[in-house]
Amino acid sequence: MKKIITYWTFDLIHVWHINLLKRAKKLWDYLIVWISSDEFNKLKWKKSFYSYEERKHILESIKYVDKIIPEQSREQKIDDIKKYDVDIFVIWDDWKWKFDYLKDYWVEVIYLPRTEWISTTQIKQTLKKLNNEAVNNLEKWLEILKELKRNLF
Repeated sequence: MKKIITYWTFDLIHVWHINLLKRAKKLWDYLIVWISSDEFNKLKWKKSFYSYEERKHILESIKYVDKIIPEQSREQKIDDIKKYDVDIFVIWDDWKWKFDYLKDYWVEVIYLPRTEWISTTQIKQTLKKLNNEAVNNLEKWLEILKELKRNLF
């Protein structure tokens, strides 16, 4: 049985994440997913929309995932690969060559291409923009209501 491992935050799960997990599971037997813990995200200056437990719960419902473990630090990768007898390390290709050192631990490193048209960062930027527009619209309506109130009373 070939074991594959991937590390990621998996915040705001979207079709690209599902496609990655599906592709990985199709190629190998057992898929282990390490999700960045909330504490580790703080160390990386990242804030997830969902907590670790919520992200874990979402990923547990995805049929391609066999095991989920918290990622607590960057340094744990080598120990995890040994502990879980991992054969293949998969990560997105924007990290190309950064994990080649893992090959020294008898693991194949594969960089998969991203889906160009979607990313968690894009989703967050869009939501922030929509939120800012909503606040601006509310402020405009409040000004209109204040003006109406002054004119009527």
